[in-house]
Parts: sequence; structure tokens; C-alpha cells
Amino acid sequence: MSVPIPSPADRPRGLAALEQRARFELDCLAYPARDWVPPRTYQGAPVHDAVVVGGGQSGVTIAFRLKREGVANVRVLDRNPAGLEGPWVTFARMHTLRTPKTVTGPDLGVASLTVRAWWEAQHGARSWDELGKIPREAWHDYLMWVRRVAGINLTNKAEVTDIEPLENGLFAVGATIDGRGETLIARNVVLATGIEGCGTWSVPPMIADALPRASYAHTADAIDFAALAGKRVAVLGAGASAFDNAAMALEAGAASVDLFARRREMPTANPNRWMEFAGFLRHFGDLDDGRKWRFMKRIFDVNQPPPQDTFERCAWFADFALHLGAPLEEVAPNAGGGVRLTVPGATHDVDFLIVGTGFAVDLARRPELARFAGEIALWRDKYQPPAGEAHAVLSGFPYLGDRFQFTEKEPGSAPFLKNVFSYTFAAMPSLAGSAGISALKFGSERLTFGVTRNLFVEDADAHLAALLAYDEPELDVAAAYRRVVPADALSDS
Repeated sequence: MSVPIPSPADRPRGLAALEQRARFELDCLAYPARDWVPPRTYQGAPVHDAVVVGGGQSGVTIAFRLKREGVANVRVLDRNPAGLEGPWVTFARMHTLRTPKTVTGPDLGVASLTVRAWWEAQHGARSWDELGKIPREAWHDYLMWVRRVAGINLTNKAEVTDIEPLENGLFAVGATIDGRGETLIARNVVLATGIEGCGTWSVPPMIADALPRASYAHTADAIDFAALAGKRVAVLGAGASAFDNAAMALEAGAASVDLFARRREMPTANPNRWMEFAGFLRHFGDLDDGRKWRFMKRIFDVNQPPPQDTFERCAWFADFALHLGAPLEEVAPNAGGGVRLTVPGATHDVDFLIVGTGFAVDLARRPELARFAGEIALWRDKYQPPAGEAHAVLSGFPYLGDRFQFTEKEPGSAPFLKNVFSYTFAAMPSLAGSAGISALKFGSERLTFGVTRNLFVEDADAHLAALLAYDEPELDVAAAYRRVVPADALSDS
């Protein structure tokens, strides 16, 4: 489903009125309105209170919330060209969001900034009532609208390549911005780098080592689906993105699509839907490690199925085949320039392979973290599960603090980590934050308070000095008496 959204230059009067109302509501809620962080410089360069890496829904929401908390000296960087921030118009290939349409988050509790208000201002209340789920392209346009109304500035084509801890609790954030090297100085760094922000998209070595790069693609890659018309396509994996890409190939006219999955049967229950209640999303991070582990082990073990409509996108085609219990045993180029896949009991020759095997959690593979990745505590460093509850994947996730901050593997060895925050899928075991939409309302609040806590505590002496020097008169006793007591009476007394 795709609903055309008017461009900013052609916004209907309803949307213009909504923007005016949203700005009014923001003004009503602005208390206390003043910026309160003392400005700093480092070797003559301005110091940012925070640098947010990533300008998608998470990065913009965090920057917006910081602004609402009186922290405006924030720089938001995104590696993509303008208009392509986040996955929604790049590698996300579902028709609609998987999240219920009633989700909130980027609005920060301002009713006029909700996606429902935005939709109804353009299409009417009846259209909203009839809408099943939000089209992904519409969600992208909504996020762009919120960013503009909230006044969040963003620097595009900005790839962060290094974070170097400096003295005095500062960081040198190295980036390539529009092809030029630049260094930003920051007191806090927030990584809002998406699902893959805790490592990298994963292609099994048996595929990467055996095949020429032109014969396969990851589901997160840019794929020319039109070029697959008339081709035999294989998809590896059984997650939602694997089915999305299979559907795209089928809809583009692929001759056949075979989807191979290791699991013997498809899961039917989705633990992500179970998680969608305020108690869990807000307070999971307040549990002890043992309970966190048991919750997350269950969620990771069950996994989640593709949504019904996503599955049906594929099942509708007679040329789609689902192979369960079919782990990849061997892969090699075939004589026709395509790919030969061997699974238990069968060999398949295809023209192109799409790999939907997710991502690998490995902080050392993130260039921005490579300098100190070895100093970051992982779950295996802080928690040993009871017998029978081990989980190799969970144990490799970073062990985050209460506000999404990295923690030290060795206490006292890297105190700067409290000022580096990871709002990525890395946060799932520690705080149930997955860089998705459902938890954004709660996670952005928790993380923002971590940044503001750092800023205030680190400047507490400066604030105390300012209080001790504060001498702005508020009461003028003599002026009050002049208003209520005759002048001759004051002179006689």
C-alpha cells in the first residue's frame, strides 16, 4: 500500500494549521526554557554538549528530547544524503510498518506531532480509521515532517570514522563530511546507528569466500530488483526481511524464488508484540541481570515470524517455494555464471542469491568504536547464566548501564565510557531497546536523562559558583512602599 504524501511546498491547509498548533503546544510546554549548559571550548574549538551519530528516527528523537531539556548545543550527523536517512526508503522493503499504527515516540507526547494527527490533517479522520498499518514511505515522510517542525538541524553525508577520548572528559569525533575530513569536539557521543550499529550485516563466510560479489546481495544492500525479472532467485533466511526481499523479486517478475531456512517449522507467535506494554518497555532496564537474561533468552530463542501480510505476499505466487529444514551445506558458482546451493537431499541452481542472515554483534567491526572496543564490557564479562541457560549470541552483546551508556570491562580502566551511549540493537539484552519504533518513546527518555545527568553532574561546581555569585534583585522594598505609602509619610518616618 502506498499513499502519496504532498510535498512541503504543497501542504494542505490542514497540515499547515497542524504545524501552527504543534508549535503552540511546544511553546506551552517549554518550561523551563533556558539553555543551562555552560559553553566550553577546546584548543579554540567549540565543544558540543553531544554529538548524535545517526539522523534516523532514533537520532532525531533523541536530539529533539535534548532540545526540550534545554540542551541545544547538539550536532546530528547522518552518513546518507538528505532525504535518505534511516531504512524506510532504502533497504526496508515491506509495504507497511510492522508496528501498530497507534505507536508514538517521535512526538515526545505532543498530540499535534503524532503520526495520527499528521495523517488526519492530510487525509481525514475516516482515512485513519480505515487504515490498517502505516505505509513505510509515509512513516519516512512523517519523520521528516517532525524533524522540520521540531527544528532539528542535521548534517548529511557525514560518516563517523573514529571516536578518540581526550583529557577533561572530551572526545574528538572524527568524520568525513561531504568528502572532507573534520573533527568535532564533544562531551557526550550518542550512537543511533540502527539495527546494525552493534556490528555489521552478516554474510556467512562460506558464501563470501565462494562466490563473486556480483552473484549475491545482503537484504540490506541496494538491489536492482528489475534486473531479476525472468531470473531464478534464492533467498537464504526466514526472517521478515528475507520474505520482504523474496516478495520484491517475485513482484519484479522473477521466474522463481526459493527461500531456504534452517528451522524445521515457522514460528507463529511474535514475542515483539508481547513486549509492547509500558511496564516492560519502561522498566525492563530496572531488573536484575538474572531476570533480564531469562526474558531475553526466551525472546531470542522464540524469534519472530514474518507478519501475515508479508508471508502472503510471497505465498500468492505459484513460483514461490519455501524450504524448511534446509540449512545451506555448500555453495559454489555454477557453470552458467549463477550459484549452486546444496541443502540436505537436494541441489539447486539459481541465477542470484539474496542473503537474509541478519547481522553480527561485534563492536570491533565498528570503525567509530574500534579504538576502545576491547575495553567495553560484554554480557559474558558481567554475568554467568545458570546451567542450561547459556546463550552464545546474548553473551556477546555489550553490557550497558542504566542510561544506554557503555560500561568498563575492568572497573576504572575506561571511565570515559559513561559518556558514550549506544541506542542500537546492542541495547536489547540490557534495556530492551532495539533501535525500533515500539521502544522509542521510553528509550529516548532514558538515554536523554543520562546525557543531561552527565552534563549537570560534571558542571556541578560551576553551577554552585554561579549560585554563590547570583545577585539579581527580585524584590524592591522601597519601590513597594512608594506605591502604597504617601511620600510625606515616608519622609516623616
